[in-house]
Amino acid sequence: MNPKGQRAKLNDGHFIPVLGFGTAEAKEAAKSEALEVTKFAIEVGFCHIDCAYVYQNEEQVGQAIQSKISDGTVKREDIFYTSKLWCTFLRPELVRPALEKSLKNLQLDYVDLYIIHFPLAMKPGEELLPKDENGKLIGDSVDLCHTWEALEKCKDAGLTKSIGVSNFNHKQLEKILNKPGLKYKPVCNQVECHPYLNQSKLLDFCKSHDIVLVAYGALGSQRVKEWVNLNHPVLLEDPVLSAIAKKHKQTPALVALRYQIQRGVVVLAKSYNKKRIKENIQVFDFELTPEDMKAIDGLNRNIRYYEFLVGVSHPEYPFSEEY
Repeated sequence: MNPKGQRAKLNDGHFIPVLGFGTAEAKEAAKSEALEVTKFAIEVGFCHIDCAYVYQNEEQVGQAIQSKISDGTVKREDIFYTSKLWCTFLRPELVRPALEKSLKNLQLDYVDLYIIHFPLAMKPGEELLPKDENGKLIGDSVDLCHTWEALEKCKDAGLTKSIGVSNFNHKQLEKILNKPGLKYKPVCNQVECHPYLNQSKLLDFCKSHDIVLVAYGALGSQRVKEWVNLNHPVLLEDPVLSAIAKKHKQTPALVALRYQIQRGVVVLAKSYNKKRIKENIQVFDFELTPEDMKAIDGLNRNIRYYEFLVGVSHPEYPFSEEY
C-alpha cells in the first residue's frame, strides 16, 4: 500500500487515512465510471474510499474494491471504507436495515465508518428527496439522539468499526455529546471545508472533543446547479493559492489538500479524472511553510458551495448557525 499514507487516530482507537478518495459524482453516466476510477484510485495508492447510499453507486464502488482484493492489490483490512446513512432512514428502526442494504450492495461484511449524512430527517420511503406538490421537502420528526443509539448498536454488532456524523453544526454535535448514556462519541464530523470556508471555529470545537474533522468540497466544488451556488468564485483560480502552488511547483489543488492535512483535517479528494487522481496522491511529497499556512488562512470568506437550500426550512437545517 501507499507507504506515505499517513493515518489519524480516532477516539475509538481505530485509524483513518488522512487522504481519502471521494466518489460522489452528479452525472448519471458516472455509475459505470465509478467502477473504473475507484479501481484506478486504489491502484495508485488511495486506501480510504468515501461513498454514501445517496450517491447510488455503492454497487460499482464495491465491485472495484472486490476486484482489487481478488487481484491481490490490497487486502480488505488495507481499505478504509465510509458509507453514510441517508436522511430518509433516520428513524432508529430503519438504521440497521439501511446499513445492511449498503453492505449488500458493496458485497462487504462491514464498513470502517458509518456516518449520519445530514441532520435533516425526511419522510421515509423510496424517494431520496421526498417533496410535496409545491416542491417543498417533506421532513420527519426524529430525535437524532435515538438515531445515534441505533448507530451505536450497529457498531456493537460489528457492521461498522466506527460511527460518526456529517454536516452537523456544533450545537447538533453537542446534543449527541451530552446525551445521557452515550456509549460512543462520534469519531468525526464530515463537512464542507476549503480555504474559502475554513471552518476554524468548528475545527477547534471538534478538536476539543477529540472528533476528527473530515473535509469534503476541499477543492471548491463541481459546478452542479442542483447542489451548488454557481455565483461563487472558483477556488482553484485563487491568486494566492496559485502563487503558493507555483512556488512549490505543485498545483493549486494539491496546495488546497496539503493545507487541510497540515491543520489536522482528514481531506477527501474527489475526481473522476485519472491524471488528477494520480496527482492528488502527491500531497505527501511537499510541505507548506507556516507563512503559506497563514496566507491560506487569510483567504477564508465563509463561502459555502454546498448550501443544500432544499432543506433550508427544516427545523434542523444546520447552516444557519455560525458554526
